[in-house]
Amino acid sequence: MMIMVSLDHVAHKILTYIPYVLVLIDMRFEGVKCGRDDSVDNHMEMGKKLLAAGQLADALSHFHAAVDGDSNNYMAFYRRATVFLAMGKSRSALPDLSKVIELKPDFTSARLQRGNLLLKQGRLDEAESDFKKVLKTNPSDKEEKEAQSQLTKSDEIQRLVAHARSSFDRHDYVTAAAQLDTIIETCVWDVSSREMRAECFIQMEEMGKAISDLKATSKLKNDNTQAFYKLSTIYYKLGDHEMSLNEVRECLKLDPDHKQCYSHYKQVKKLNKQIQSAEELIQEHRYEDAVSKYEAVMKTEPNVQPFSLLAKQRICHALSQSQQTSRAISVCSDVLQTDPENVSALKDRAEAYLQDEQYDEAIKDYETAGKHSENDRQVSEGLERAQRLLKQSQKRDYYKILGVKRTAQKKEIIKAYRKLAQQWHPDNFQDPEEKKKAEKKFIDIVQAKEVLTDPEMRTKFDHGEDPMDPQSQQGHHHHQHFHQGFQGFNPFGSGPFNFKFNFN
Repeated sequence: MMIMVSLDHVAHKILTYIPYVLVLIDMRFEGVKCGRDDSVDNHMEMGKKLLAAGQLADALSHFHAAVDGDSNNYMAFYRRATVFLAMGKSRSALPDLSKVIELKPDFTSARLQRGNLLLKQGRLDEAESDFKKVLKTNPSDKEEKEAQSQLTKSDEIQRLVAHARSSFDRHDYVTAAAQLDTIIETCVWDVSSREMRAECFIQMEEMGKAISDLKATSKLKNDNTQAFYKLSTIYYKLGDHEMSLNEVRECLKLDPDHKQCYSHYKQVKKLNKQIQSAEELIQEHRYEDAVSKYEAVMKTEPNVQPFSLLAKQRICHALSQSQQTSRAISVCSDVLQTDPENVSALKDRAEAYLQDEQYDEAIKDYETAGKHSENDRQVSEGLERAQRLLKQSQKRDYYKILGVKRTAQKKEIIKAYRKLAQQWHPDNFQDPEEKKKAEKKFIDIVQAKEVLTDPEMRTKFDHGEDPMDPQSQQGHHHHQHFHQGFQGFNPFGSGPFNFKFNFN
């Protein structure tokens, strides 16, 4: 019984204290609530000050905290929307403005701002609804005037959108594009209008403008795989395989199973790899292999002219560099028939003409290239060299004297020299006139051999300078050296011939 009484007594005591405990708990919760309110107010105040000071990122952090602290504080959402708009993040601002209107339907300023955002996005029916509701909620004179103006503008755009679609359906792309220009001036974030205008530009073959609109739509609309696909195909048709590959990869990042993008990706990747390999071969001076690789490029993509033109232009370059003059001139001419202002092809054909000793033609090509590429050092240097070689060819050409090509190796030069020296040696002639003629011819032959077998002298000659020209100081030195060493000279060195020629 004593235990029972004791338990009853304890129970009575607990029951007696419960009201006081509940009061204390309520007080503690009130304290937390008060503390929370103070915290939200502090964040709001700090956010406003930072916003006024233009410190948008810091202001945004405080308004984030205010929203987290009180999800029913419509002013916290409104202030955060204001910061988003100031940062150019309209898509983030729109949900906050909608939340403000949900919490406080008569907040006219928020509704007006949302209407303006919806109008810019081309969501005309929703925008009109907001402007009409603003006019019904006792707005200020300024708000009423703005809402009425925007409502009128929205009605005009509605009609213009209908006209643009009609023009587009009739394939009147020029008219449709002009109408869409006016729409997009107001509806700057309207994806559908930009997509339609991009298609107009594609049909009008104004690819730069189409690219600009499609790039905008890829940013305005999430997961816009179609925009990336179209961008990739446009770049491909323009011959920009690298940009085409970049854009189709963006499509596959969003959707790895996208059939159009995957099929296009395989084609672009193959072509891109072939072109890169060909360029590496050119860098390694493996010109014949590079030609073969670029011929494979034309087989991979025979229907897109820019790639065929690129391949031919690079083949022209490789042939010119490998001194296959006739092939180079033919291929370069083919490129220039399609693209007369192709500076690279003009320079490469000019170089091939120089190798083929067609100096007048080389000068013409360099002059044409100069008109389309001012301040091009290769052009100016090439033109100067062609003019020097033309002038030189009108005087004395050591290659012609020996009857060898400009690409001849030293062994070929010596062989030609021996044959001609044997033929024109003055001791072979008895008639005084013939002997005099042979002496002159023999001197030219020996000088040609001296110049063309000396790497330094040959380089100078190839650049238009005659090392044996007595008018040149350096050339005069070589000329004197030649004269001094010619006494008792045996041009054959050894063999069946054993005679001397005294030069007087």
